[in-house]
Amino acid sequence: MYKSILTVVVLVTVPMITAAADLKGDPAAGQSKSAICTACHGEAGNSVNPEWPKIAGQGTRYIIAQLKAFKQGPAGPRHSQNSALMYGIAAGLSEQDMADLAAYYSQQQTSPGVADDELAKKGEAIYRGGEARLDAAACIGCHGPSGKGNAPAGFPAIGGQHAQYTYNQLQAFHQALRTGDVNMAMQHMVRNMSEDEMRAVAEYVQGLH
Repeated sequence: MYKSILTVVVLVTVPMITAAADLKGDPAAGQSKSAICTACHGEAGNSVNPEWPKIAGQGTRYIIAQLKAFKQGPAGPRHSQNSALMYGIAAGLSEQDMADLAAYYSQQQTSPGVADDELAKKGEAIYRGGEARLDAAACIGCHGPSGKGNAPAGFPAIGGQHAQYTYNQLQAFHQALRTGDVNMAMQHMVRNMSEDEMRAVAEYVQGLH
């Protein structure tokens, strides 16, 4: 069952995201345009605030897709109140701007994170093996053994990401405040997870590299 869910996600995601990444991005241009991003996402995309995501090393297709989602504003697939700042920033970006920013940040190195071993151990079991009780497939299927994601398919890199940010996103999917996932795959994965289980997975992810 888990394998069939993953197969559907991969087959549907690739053609949909390809259209979002047709433009050729210029990393140098992206760096010059990234000044506005630095305040929240940090130098070279490594934020220091756990509420704001690290975007260094993120795949270009995923970055472009998320910027396009934010550009849709509150009516789009990322409609939590924490997205308000990104709405305004994305509104002023052209598709070329998005491609340039994505090209720049995809070439940066993600700073490592450190996980709490006890909590991460519980999260590891779900991440690597899924959980039949929760009707949740293993996270490793899309995000990889070290959390590097699958850039061609548009699955995000999450290894080393702040645990707080990852937890916030799992909650957003759980509450349908984030709905851009293909076939609601992420919403399906987290719908039966408890807050403790979400925090455990997020903690494990923070320590991946």
